[in-house]
Amino acid sequence: MPITHTRRRFLATMTLAGLIRPPPATAGEGPLETTSVRLSNSRVICIAPQYLAEDLLRAEGFTDIRYVDNPRPGSPEATARGELDFSLTTAWDLLTNIDAGERTTLLAGVMVGCYELFGNEGIHGITDLKGKSVGAQAAGPTRIGLPTLLAASVGLDPDRDIHWVTDPSLKPLELFMRGKIDAFLGFPPEPQDLRARHIGHVIVNTAVDRPWSQYFCCMLAGNREYVRNHPVATKRVLRAILNATDVCAAEPTRAAQRLVDGGVTERYDYALQTLRETAYDKWREYDPEDTVRFYALRLREAGLIKSTPQKIIAESTDWRFLDELKRELKA
Repeated sequence: MPITHTRRRFLATMTLAGLIRPPPATAGEGPLETTSVRLSNSRVICIAPQYLAEDLLRAEGFTDIRYVDNPRPGSPEATARGELDFSLTTAWDLLTNIDAGERTTLLAGVMVGCYELFGNEGIHGITDLKGKSVGAQAAGPTRIGLPTLLAASVGLDPDRDIHWVTDPSLKPLELFMRGKIDAFLGFPPEPQDLRARHIGHVIVNTAVDRPWSQYFCCMLAGNREYVRNHPVATKRVLRAILNATDVCAAEPTRAAQRLVDGGVTERYDYALQTLRETAYDKWREYDPEDTVRFYALRLREAGLIKSTPQKIIAESTDWRFLDELKRELKA
């Protein structure tokens, strides 16, 4: 997607606002192997670091930064196919795609807690979902991964005990708003919209409810060939994303305004709620390998993947860039 006038204004105002800091000296890293990087343009609020990183990427030496239109956040399939170079998306999506043979490499955990499960008046906990209808927007084989894991965590059989409503033509969010289904799993801005309309109540909030809040929701993954062939570029992309994640944690009001100015969303209030409620300050603290191990075990137990955590960690993770950056970005 070409850089629009609005996006140029976004970059300029972001720099003037002092929301970003220049990268540390990179002389010891060697030159960039490529100055091109492609990210998803799904316009999802919670992956704000991806958008706030654009000026940082330019400071890192990237001159060809493309946002590829994609309806799904992160889109690990597109990254594996080489249509994107990096994905910022959910751990369960990434692991499901890796298990299916997709060629992506997990690089870091980024944030915690994008998802909330809402129920209607008759639903007070996950166990109440037995025999009920649960909706999730943007249908796809991996999009029901989290509600499946939520159901399995309390002993329900996800296939027999719950009726899943994931076909986008049925508009699951609208069905929940009209009281036609019993529960709905949402990510920003869906939970913010439901709360604003006083529809339903939260059963599970992955930002605060254990065990989900103890692990990364979204992780950064790279196309395997890009990571292998462009290690310097990979490290600099990761550094830009993590610096932008710090911006989300430290300056949510100003960062939210930049998302509006950049055309990512029209709703400043929803953007601000998302940035305040999502844990963007955990990437130094949490171990991404723990997240891989946790979700891989849960997915395997639910029959959604066949790979063991050990196999995924050995073949599809590379934490060396993250380890170096944790040392560099201690301040």
